[in-house]
Amino acid sequence: MDYLLLKYLHVLGAIVLLGTGTGIAFFMLMAHRSGDAGFVARTAGVVVVADTLFTASAVVIQPITGYLLADLMGVPLSEGWLGVALLLYGVAGAFWLPVVWIQVRMRDIALEAACAGTALPPAYHRLYRIWFLGPKR
Repeated sequence: MDYLLLKYLHVLGAIVLLGTGTGIAFFMLMAHRSGDAGFVARTAGVVVVADTLFTASAVVIQPITGYLLADLMGVPLSEGWLGVALLLYGVAGAFWLPVVWIQVRMRDIALEAACAGTALPPAYHRLYRIWFLGPKR
């Protein structure tokens, strides 16, 4: 495969990861601030789809194109910086998986509240805090 095409796909994957993450955070923050359970449920539904479609695709594309680029350039996988990069990528992925579960739960809880015509319950707010700020220390 052509070097420039691989590089383009690799950079595009990074852009998708950054852009999707930033967009998801912004739209969830705006929906949360509204306090409207229906709005939160609809937004969280789109967020779950976007994370599944765009983020997951980029998560798969990044290491594949990275491996192919390294191979094409003759960079051994035992190279120190590459090992560190792969480790950090794995750590980021380990943090991302629970976030997807949290987003699904937030969507489901908000949908239940919207259907019942009630306010967002404490369980939603607890998950939102974890999603936005991380677990309490």
